[in-house]
Order: sequence, then C-alpha cells, then structure tokens
Amino acid sequence: MSDVQIERNISRLTANTVALVLAGGKGSRLKALTEWRAKPAVPFGGKFRIIDFPLSNCINSGIRKISVITQYKSHSLQRHLQRGWGFLSGQFGEFVEVLPAQQRTGDGWYAGTADAVFQNLDIIRHYNPEYILVLAGDHIYKMDYGKMIAAHVAKGADITVGCIPVPLDEATAFGVMAIDDEERIVEFAEKPENPKTMPNDNTQALASMGIYVFSTQYLRDRLVEDAEDPESTHDFGHDLIPHAIEHANAFAFPFLDGNTSASGYWRDVGTIDAYWEANINLASLEPELNMYDQEWPIWTEQEQLAPAKFAFDEDDRRGMAVDSLISGGCLITGSTVRGSILFSNVRVHSYSTIEESVILPDVEIRRDCRIKKCVIDKGTVIPEGTVIGENHEDDAKRFEISEGGVILVTPEMMGQALHSV
Repeated sequence: MSDVQIERNISRLTANTVALVLAGGKGSRLKALTEWRAKPAVPFGGKFRIIDFPLSNCINSGIRKISVITQYKSHSLQRHLQRGWGFLSGQFGEFVEVLPAQQRTGDGWYAGTADAVFQNLDIIRHYNPEYILVLAGDHIYKMDYGKMIAAHVAKGADITVGCIPVPLDEATAFGVMAIDDEERIVEFAEKPENPKTMPNDNTQALASMGIYVFSTQYLRDRLVEDAEDPESTHDFGHDLIPHAIEHANAFAFPFLDGNTSASGYWRDVGTIDAYWEANINLASLEPELNMYDQEWPIWTEQEQLAPAKFAFDEDDRRGMAVDSLISGGCLITGSTVRGSILFSNVRVHSYSTIEESVILPDVEIRRDCRIKKCVIDKGTVIPEGTVIGENHEDDAKRFEISEGGVILVTPEMMGQALHSV
C-alpha cells in the first residue's frame, strides 16, 4: 500500500471516529491550583491550558468530532472551550461540544471514567461512529491518533491502549501492563504497589497513557454490562481493561517514538513539581517539547493583547528577560526575569527579580520583590518588598511548598479574596 493510500485510509478512519475527552477530574495533587478550576483548565506554557494539547492532537490528527465530558468546577473550562474552540464548522459535522454531568441515567454524578462515558451513550449513539477515542484531558504531549486507530483496525482489536515507558518509582501512579510479542496486553494492574518492570529494562514499567481506542459496538455492550455490575468501580483502568484482557482483543500501542516531531514527549503534570518542571523546561534553549512546530500547532483561545513590553535601561533599573517565555500583554518595567515563564497580562514593577518561576495570567508583582522557584496563581498581587523562595521556613508560614521545593502562591494565601462569593 502506498503512502498516499495509507494516509487516505487513516483519514477515513479518523473521519469515522468520535473523541471523548475526560475532563471532569479535580486534580487534587495540584493542591490550590485546582481549588477553583478543573485540572484540564489549568494554564500551561505561557498562553495555553492543559486541555489544549489533547484537543490539538485531535484536530491535527483529522478527528473533528470531539466531546468534552466535564464535572468538577468546570465553568472556566467551559468558557475556554466556547471562546477558543468554536472555530469548527457545524455544517460539515465538525464540533467541540461540552457534555456536563447531568445525571442522565440515574440520581448520581459520574462514578468513574467508564460511567462518565456510559451516561452519555445516548448522545454518542446519535453520531454513529465506527470508533471511539477516549482521552484524558490533563496530559501534555503531541500524538497522531490516526496511527493508533489504524493499528487498532489492522489488529482487529476491541480495545487498544496507548502506553509509554515510565520510571519504576513513578509507575505506582499509573495503570501498568505487560504485553507479548504481538503487543497484545497479557497483564494489567491499576496503580500497583509493586509495578512489573519491562522485560528488557528493570528501571521502567510500561504505563497506560489514559488513551483508549474502542470499536464502538464493543464499548457500548461492555459499558451496559459494567453499569449493571454492583461490584464494579465503573472505571476503565480498574474494570474495563482487566475484563478485556480476559474476554476480548486488547492490544497496546507503544508511544515510543512520539509519531510526531515531539519525540515521545508525554507528561502527566499532576503535581506541583511536575507542573513547574514541565513549564520551566519550555524556556530552555532546546526544550523537550517544541512549541514552535508549525506542522503540529497547539490551538487555543487567542486573546487580543498588546505585545510584551520592557521598559527602562539603567544599570540598577533595567527591564529585561533572559531564557524566559514572556506572553502578550506583559509589562516588565525596570526588573529582571530569568529562566521563567510569564503568562498573559503579567505586570512586574521596578527593582524586582524573578527567577525559575511560573507566573500565571494577570499577576502583579510590585516594586522591590524577589521571587524564586515559585508558581504564582492567576490574579495574585505580590506586595512591594515581598521576598519568596529564599527562606523556606518563612515561606511555609504562608505558602504551600512542594517536595521539590517549589512554592505555590495563590491570592487566598496573600489574603486576597479573589474567589469569594
């Protein structure tokens, strides 16, 4: 089969696929960052939100029927989707739609990831897809889903699970699998205490990425059975995958080379340390994730903002940024920013320094401040003369400090009732 024929075949498959993005999780390991927003809505990379990555993967893969399933504190997420993802053409059957928790099949909210899909089966049935792609809405990566769907069809699979090697000490946070020479899944354990290592590498385990391709009829039948099982937790990892290994054709799709220009990059930014590290890496000279890749762009809401501005050029009062990402609408007046990321509309006043920090939108840092290794949440005002990151004993009295020494600062921690009702 020629390359053109392969591409056309994949295009046909993706055109007959509906993507379901699970975006209802609280993301409690991100602490106060998810106190007022769902994890997929957390800002990332200077101008994006986490959910923009799986959504962009869908668009770039040719999947244009996308439903986002929401539940926990979803207002900012829904607003972002309405403002930034309304460009698809309904007249061609393309959409990004929101499926909020509605208690469609009973009195309860979503009991698990599988139940979230089950409660929306009537809506999914309306689109009559051949394949259903289930995605987590809270990971950072680039992936061509078309290749995974093509592998699913070629092997006659009922379910295909995207997987990636992870360090053994991190594997307890994932579903861990073992596969045979044909990539059939032969074992699976959800968040095991003692993860099974890969055959050729005892330092890593093969982990589920939270990406599943299902043949539609199999998924429908299985979800109905699962919903009627009083012993089930109604979760893909705990229930559906183990059942499929025993009773269906379950295969893995190893994400080893990335299958885009991202070279296998995939991050679960589910902790403050992981979130900080993934953001800061973007500001390095050769970041692991290429944000300047025009062949695989990341789409998002494009605010109408003025360019970033740097003011004053005096020896003790110079507006400058080095090894940093500075977003639109930022004003850096007479201060220095190093190794950091400033999101949109950040204002840094004179005689301040910011190092190794992630500053979310609409933050104001007033004069004579020293900020180091922080994540500062949206809308926070840092008073004049504030020092954060130099004395953890003092910082711990007001702020949250991660295991890796990253300091999380929110408006509430500064005594600013930004979210009061």
